[in-house]
Amino acid sequence: MAEAGGSGGVGGLKRLVLRERHEALGARFAPFAGWEMPLQYGGIVGEHEAVRERVGVFDVSHLARAWVEGPEAAAQLRSVTTFDVTTLPVGKAHYSLYCNEAGGIEDDVFIYHLPGDRWLVIHNAANADKDFERVQAVAGDAASEVTPETVMLAVQGPDAVALLSNVLGEGFAALEARDCAELDWDGTPVLVARTGYTGEDGGECIVGADHAADLWDALTEGGASPAGLGARDTLRLEAALPLHGNDIDETTYPFEAGLGFAVTLDDEAPFTGREALARLKAEPRTRRLAHLKAQERGVLRSGYAVHAPGGGEAVARLTSGAFSPSLRLGIGMAYLPVQLASPGVTLEVDVRGRALPVEVVRRPFYRKPRQ
Repeated sequence: MAEAGGSGGVGGLKRLVLRERHEALGARFAPFAGWEMPLQYGGIVGEHEAVRERVGVFDVSHLARAWVEGPEAAAQLRSVTTFDVTTLPVGKAHYSLYCNEAGGIEDDVFIYHLPGDRWLVIHNAANADKDFERVQAVAGDAASEVTPETVMLAVQGPDAVALLSNVLGEGFAALEARDCAELDWDGTPVLVARTGYTGEDGGECIVGADHAADLWDALTEGGASPAGLGARDTLRLEAALPLHGNDIDETTYPFEAGLGFAVTLDDEAPFTGREALARLKAEPRTRRLAHLKAQERGVLRSGYAVHAPGGGEAVARLTSGAFSPSLRLGIGMAYLPVQLASPGVTLEVDVRGRALPVEVVRRPFYRKPRQ
């Protein structure tokens, strides 16, 4: 029997069920949110390019998974999430947020609506305990965490749908964007969703720990290149997708972060932070999460200061930054004063004492070439 994910790694870090598979592939591990995670296998750039050009597979089992079940589940989730999940059809998944009473973002989540009044919530690993406590506080025994006994794999890239259809069958092939379903894979239940965190098409699969190695092997033997957290970060940044703890946190608000689509205010249902969010939506913005592309060679990093041309006091600090393998330039995000956050505005980032010119651009940074 496969050992479920749990403690036992270096320094008390949780270890992945598939750690032996990752080790055999030469993975370099790094601590992340309490887990010992594959950072890369053969190299971040190569793994990034494999996802952009073909198909890659990520072990994302560090993401927490919790069920909420029963006829009251939708209303219970609505009371703590910003999106009105009561309107979400069966077989659909949607992005949502947990906010505090001031409207600050305490986590971003994905919610799946499955048949039989069952809802699966995907939480960020760093917030797993407090997120589950939040859900359990409103759902009680109807909430259950299934992270330890399951494995979650993300299959992403232009060839991902074809691969998943070949491996999982017609049930996956019939799914459209943000659909979710429970499939039978030769007698093994696999929960799948047409979702991801790379800007590419694909899907995410949740399977019992006992069958995880079989699914991993089927995907890699079918052509998926293993990819680690390093490539996942550069891919999500090119897609201008925020990372909680970097680009969004308790001090940032959905509307300034470009996440207004995840907030429903046209119903009457109360939820945590509703009053503050209604006020924030009506108020003029003072800052906005902007997307910066370097105009010369140079790597942008989280925490680097952003200045108006000519220096002076910093107007912001990068919340995320990296070298873009697709664009071959540095890219990053920062909360800029609204008067500086429009596309075309030029600024400077202090890169180890050098003023690197950057331009505010529209999101995403990377767009797939037209066929």
